[in-house]
Amino acid sequence: MRKNKKKKTHIPLRINLLFFAVFILFAALIFRLGYVQIVHGEDAKRELDRTEDVTVKTSVPRGLIYDRDHRPVVENQAERAITYTAPKKFNQEETLETAKKLAKLIEKETDKITDRDKIDFWILLHPDEAKAKLSDKEWADLKNEEAAKLQRERVTEADLKMLSKDDLEVLAIYREFTKGYALDPQIVKNEDVSLEEFARVSENLNSLPGVDTTMDWERIYPFEDTLRTILGNVNSGLPAEKLDYYEAHGYSRSDRVGKSYLELQYEDVLQGQKEKVKNVTKSGQILETELVSEGARGKDLVLTIDMELQQKVDQIIEEELRKTKAKYGTQLLDRAFVTLMDPNTGEILALSGKQYTYDEDEKKYVLRDFASGNFTTAYVPGSAVKGATVLTGFMTGVNHPGKWILDEPLIFKDGTKKSSWFNGGCCNQSMDEKTALMKSSNVYMFKTAMLIGGYQYQRGDYLGIDKVKAFEKMRYYFSQFGLGTMTGIDLPGEMSGYKGDPKTNEAGKALDFAIGQFDTFTNLQLAQYVSTIANGGNRMQPHIVKEIREPGNEDEKLGPIAQEVQSKVLNRIDATENEIKSVQEGFWRVVHSSGGTGTALGQGEYKNLRIAAKTGTAETFDQGKSVWNLSLVAYAPYENPEIAMSIIVPSAYLNGSTENKINSDIGKRVMKAYFDLQKERAK
Repeated sequence: MRKNKKKKTHIPLRINLLFFAVFILFAALIFRLGYVQIVHGEDAKRELDRTEDVTVKTSVPRGLIYDRDHRPVVENQAERAITYTAPKKFNQEETLETAKKLAKLIEKETDKITDRDKIDFWILLHPDEAKAKLSDKEWADLKNEEAAKLQRERVTEADLKMLSKDDLEVLAIYREFTKGYALDPQIVKNEDVSLEEFARVSENLNSLPGVDTTMDWERIYPFEDTLRTILGNVNSGLPAEKLDYYEAHGYSRSDRVGKSYLELQYEDVLQGQKEKVKNVTKSGQILETELVSEGARGKDLVLTIDMELQQKVDQIIEEELRKTKAKYGTQLLDRAFVTLMDPNTGEILALSGKQYTYDEDEKKYVLRDFASGNFTTAYVPGSAVKGATVLTGFMTGVNHPGKWILDEPLIFKDGTKKSSWFNGGCCNQSMDEKTALMKSSNVYMFKTAMLIGGYQYQRGDYLGIDKVKAFEKMRYYFSQFGLGTMTGIDLPGEMSGYKGDPKTNEAGKALDFAIGQFDTFTNLQLAQYVSTIANGGNRMQPHIVKEIREPGNEDEKLGPIAQEVQSKVLNRIDATENEIKSVQEGFWRVVHSSGGTGTALGQGEYKNLRIAAKTGTAETFDQGKSVWNLSLVAYAPYENPEIAMSIIVPSAYLNGSTENKINSDIGKRVMKAYFDLQKERAK
């Protein structure tokens, strides 16, 4: 009994102690609240009311591109767009909810969604099932990154099939929402935004935080596919491989940026000055935006290209390719290239290339633009480079203008035989460099190469040429014309060609080099080479941009000149004026003398064009078959050149099959088209 009474007396005491402790805690809390209210009340209020001003840059339309006569080649077309600007404080649930609301108002393509996107989205939508992918022990033992990786790996195809079509559309929008940085506007949709979609989103902006409707732009091409491989393309969003570079230069992740050729080469000019906008934020949410400074679209490019001439050259190539394939059944003939260049300034007037490619949609072969192939692909051109060989002989001192060399079949002790195409042994004749060029003598070039390599030909002797010396000297002097080296054109992706590597016992390859059948050259290099001969010895740097202009206004489509691209002489060849004139006369005889290999360029309606030229054929291999490449270099008028032309037609016909003259057929028509156009404009 006493124990029970004693026990009861302790219970009220404990309760009192508990109540006292609670009283102390509440008193401390009230004291703290009072302290904050009285002492720091104003600071707390200011913190709640505080807004932040954050300045961001928004993109502007790119500069336009015109041809030399100021015809628009690349323009901008306005289009409706829906954007999203992420708040400063990211909230996954709110962002997902906004994406779901927007998905009900617009249609969004899902073709850019990756498997990784689907996995992450499934985990987001199914947190309980996703957590069950790992055991409690795995969650406890693994690091966060390792656990997340293992979790993603255990998401199955069956799991992903749970994502409905509507889910994927939400994912596509959510993916765009989360691509950029906070307060950095991202394009959600800017292609095929209908008026109805634009209106629906505009009406519901109050319930779509961060979403906005605006006007964007896209590139359009008035000349359609003409010169498309040269004009280049624009990325919608920064490329992953150059993300750091562009962001360091003030780009946003959703900005358009030049992807290839002209758009890439002149990105700094075309991108423009971004508009600056101040976002007023409170608690991480955007309250309003204010314009800080207006942007200006990019500067415009004026090209050296004559688009009317370009179209005519494209048409000629297409017609001649189709005609030749239909007439001769040439199996491997699938492309042709033409470069037209002002030999005095280096301006590219036309850069044309066509190639047969298989169209998966149309299920047939079609001719597509391959203008870039003029400087991104290289071929053995054959005799077209013999002008460089002759001048190399002069510049090394082994020959001189007017020196006679016997064209005869060359026979060596090891059984090797080499000869000119027109001389199998019955018609040995001495000739100077002019006749050698006119008739396209191989032997004249062979003997020149042997002399450069320190060897005087003796019938029945071993070929005692110093191969290293011959190649070093010939390649050095060929490079003075631009053959085998970069031309310096203002476009990315140029190749210098392939330099052959002769084996120890292949000294004869130096002879092949002398007739253009060893190293490979681009068609643009051939244009630079023939321009050097045409203008009297200056290697001009080719360029495709003529001017950079400030953006125009409503009254004038073209603004003032910001920069004019000046003609540039890269080097002068070491030949004398007399030596160059000798080769020029040889090129004239190719076209205008009986027995010349290019007489088709100087007959009938082409006679008055006064063309000087050198044709070329080269035996090579394509897909394991022996084929002939055809080439042509030319300029006109002979006395005062204003146009230089180079042509390469790879695999023009199979060895042993019927020959064709597609190089000359294209060449004479292109030259006539140029001068006809000049006459029309002069009227």
